[in-house]
Amino acid sequence: MPGREYLNRQAATLLKFAKTTTDPTVAAGLVEKAADLKEQAEEPRASPGYEATDAAGGVSLPRTAGGETTVT
Repeated sequence: MPGREYLNRQAATLLKFAKTTTDPTVAAGLVEKAADLKEQAEEPRASPGYEATDAAGGVSLPRTAGGETTVT
């Protein structure tokens, strides 16, 4: 996931574009996307050791160095 600073810069850029456009539909779309980026920037980032979602959408359990699944 991109970093907080990157997402905030992208959101600011979209808001600048929204202010300069004369098409209200385009401006609304840019503002909406900027809000989405700001929301992503505020989400806590997952730290190593937390449960991670696997490719199928399930939860992967932490494993020991030997590859065994650990459940606490």
